[in-house]
Amino acid sequence: MLDSIVSLLGSDAENLLGHVCRTIPKESLHLPGPDFMDRVFIPTDRSVPVMKSLAALFGTGRLAGTGYLSILPVDQGIEHSAGASFAPNPIYFDPENIVKLAMEAGCNAVASTLGVLGSVARKYAHKIPLMLKINHNELLSLPAIHDQTLFASVEQAWDMGATAVGATVYFGSPESRRQIQEISKAFRRAHELGMACVLWAYTRNPAFVKDGVDYHVSADLTGQANHLAATIEADIVKQKQPTVNGGYTAVGFGMTDKRVYTELTTDHPIDLTRYQVANCYMGRAGLINSGGASGTQDFAEAVRTAVINKRAGGMGLISGRKAFQRPMAEGVRLLQAIQDVYLCPDVTIA
Repeated sequence: MLDSIVSLLGSDAENLLGHVCRTIPKESLHLPGPDFMDRVFIPTDRSVPVMKSLAALFGTGRLAGTGYLSILPVDQGIEHSAGASFAPNPIYFDPENIVKLAMEAGCNAVASTLGVLGSVARKYAHKIPLMLKINHNELLSLPAIHDQTLFASVEQAWDMGATAVGATVYFGSPESRRQIQEISKAFRRAHELGMACVLWAYTRNPAFVKDGVDYHVSADLTGQANHLAATIEADIVKQKQPTVNGGYTAVGFGMTDKRVYTELTTDHPIDLTRYQVANCYMGRAGLINSGGASGTQDFAEAVRTAVINKRAGGMGLISGRKAFQRPMAEGVRLLQAIQDVYLCPDVTIA
């Protein structure tokens, strides 16, 4: 298993697998593991039904019992359009094939829209945890707007037997205050009904691109988005992996501390991601990084992202387009290549 991982990492293998994090020590983190439910969730205010839902997520698929998660998200048909999303592999216009891909690959859960999951819920809700994404951005409007609109209710998720709800907040956007209020209320209701809650904690503001550098993926800004996600009691936080740092200082807004850049991070991707984990209440809310768009080096990029996430103290990956925009058998292999990183004992916490 390690040989395959090293091969896919290529020239990055030594840098990523041999790195020792000297910023925030791993001993300070609440790390994923077989006892994560008992160590981390038992002391919380989560109800017994929520605990059962979380246990279902952690107890399904190839990563069952490890404390790590591999989730297939297919909600891109709304924002990115169904044509752009599914033209590379038209079988995924049919929602059942989305669920089949997640099951064949041994994922912990499948995340998708009201229509997708609702069309097959009676057949599959007892076979794999369903995560209903309740809000979306859509780009059929002209001129385009960048906002999250509620497409579904928490009650609809519960009615279809969903194990969890997912939602996005565009932190930093003019609409973020309204979105925070909407999703905080939605998460409260989901917890009341016994479902787990996952937040897509994305940053969004044109000002976050400065002098040609995209600070939407800076460790400091995404870290604060994670902190806000944990504040509204997201059980799991989905975040893009950081590639830069210094968004606050470059854009010149908000509040930060020089020690964020001199002591708590370096420019190493594992250290940048470690800062994201720290902002998830030191790992009490699990960090799952997104897999990104599909390209020509999908297997290598997916494994690299997984290695960085695991070694930083993260909880897993939520990867969609890399998996479903290719033949199903290849998509299964890609998702299982990601899972192998979390199953490999030689990939340790940095």
